[in-house]
Amino acid sequence: MSEATTAAADPAAMAALKHVALAGGLTETKVSCATLGDRLDASTQTASRRLQTLEAAGLLERDVVGDGQWVRVTDAGEAALRGEYADYRRLFESDVELVLRGEVTGGMGEGRHYITLPGYAEQFAVRLGYEPFPGTLNLELDGESVRRRGEIAGVDAVPIDAWEDDDRTYGAAACYAVTLVADGERYEDAHAIVPDRTHHDDDKLEVIAPDELREALDLVDGEAIEVRVEAASRADAPDQPLEEVA
Repeated sequence: MSEATTAAADPAAMAALKHVALAGGLTETKVSCATLGDRLDASTQTASRRLQTLEAAGLLERDVVGDGQWVRVTDAGEAALRGEYADYRRLFESDVELVLRGEVTGGMGEGRHYITLPGYAEQFAVRLGYEPFPGTLNLELDGESVRRRGEIAGVDAVPIDAWEDDDRTYGAAACYAVTLVADGERYEDAHAIVPDRTHHDDDKLEVIAPDELREALDLVDGEAIEVRVEAASRADAPDQPLEEVA
């Protein structure tokens, strides 16, 4: 688990991040540890440590000055807060759906290679219920969808475990059930795949499916597409162990 993920999973750190954001920290604001400690019902020293934790995790930027510090929530911090927001929406609202929008773009062929590796292919077959087409549909998200992408953290995911062979270790990933909509056509048996470690920026999203999605939806580069993420939250997911992959 990355440092940022650890901080985002820590309720105390998230509480501090929320208070900073509410004080204006999505742009930039000046805070004192004493004031933040009062809001958190904690000591000044504890408030300072929480800010340091958030900064180390990349969720917060700080500039310490003589009478306090200027702070700003980073894009990663905003994504973590959006994940919290998505969880609460699913607690108190019905039929909540996360819709990400973007356009089809060309990839570098890496998806085809990784999807066909046996350690991944076996897990896809067992956990997703299908063997993906050997390749991913690559999407470039628009600005609003990049900002909302963090809400996907509140949605139940199918985990794909890390594995290794004689040469190297391959990282874990999460698969989110999605429906694709393009030019009025729908495709429902797809999954957005989000690796734990990736060189892609947040505006890139990869989708896998049992079919070749460009052909199934008659897609070309630059075509607009919607990714409708299944609304079930982690709390709604059945408490059943996954089958082990041999």
